[in-house]
Amino acid sequence: MMNELIKRYPRLAPCEKSISQAIEKISECYKNGGKLLLCGNGGSAADCDHIVGELMKGFMKKRRLDEKSKAQMKESFSNIDDKILNGLQGGLPAISLPSACALNSAFCNDEDPELVFAQGVFALGKKNDVLVAISTSGNSCNVVAAAKVARAVGITVVGLIGQGGGELAKTSDVCICVPECETYKVQEMHLPVYHFICAKVEECFF
Repeated sequence: MMNELIKRYPRLAPCEKSISQAIEKISECYKNGGKLLLCGNGGSAADCDHIVGELMKGFMKKRRLDEKSKAQMKESFSNIDDKILNGLQGGLPAISLPSACALNSAFCNDEDPELVFAQGVFALGKKNDVLVAISTSGNSCNVVAAAKVARAVGITVVGLIGQGGGELAKTSDVCICVPECETYKVQEMHLPVYHFICAKVEECFF
């Protein structure tokens, strides 16, 4: 499947190793009961939401609940409808920090706005979690601060960045630096990267 990605996007060939490392780290996170936290600004914030959407419900697979899971839920609460049980899908927990609008606006109003995502990481992050930090330049101050806090509390950081990597490259455990510099071009290359990662992680669990 990696070969297909590189065939479709040959310029991503230098990123092959780091993409594989990201898949490994995120899969390990979920195997150990962790969750994904994500942060980024503007289009990268939208990418955070996009990734959450691919992980929290079926992406390439339907992820229907098995009979054992349904039976366990009925045992816990017998009044749950079959329609509900048959409609649920397996999810991989992921939180887009930019989407916490009330929290973020309150924090930015009261404290240093550059620490808005760092606060989210500090409050929500636990052992075995992974932070996916997205910045086209690698120098977004609020994203870099979140990555530094993540590392300080023992959370693995996967950076999704543009060419050069900036400050974020120095802070990330795994750094995927796509070979583009202009913001929109970097974002265009981020999309197939995170779609591939989501598909491979899903494959590990469903």
